[in-house]
Amino acid sequence: MKFISLHKTFGSFLRGIAIGVVLAGFVVQLPAFAQSTYPSKPIKAIIPFGPGSATDVIARIVTDEMSQSLGQPIVIENRAGAN
Repeated sequence: MKFISLHKTFGSFLRGIAIGVVLAGFVVQLPAFAQSTYPSKPIKAIIPFGPGSATDVIARIVTDEMSQSLGQPIVIENRAGAN
């Protein structure tokens, strides 16, 4: 009989610890919500092909649209063989 009551007490203890860990996780993340101006600096896009290739042209078209929607410039850097 004493084992059953100890088991119930320990289960309640573990449940309390789990709830505390979840609540602590929420409290830790609160300062992260203050950063609403993402991205705050230019974005660098690395294209793993040489300039002038079809992949480079498509990447420039896509990043131009992304730049307009994000309001930040996107700098394209071609690195041939950047696997």
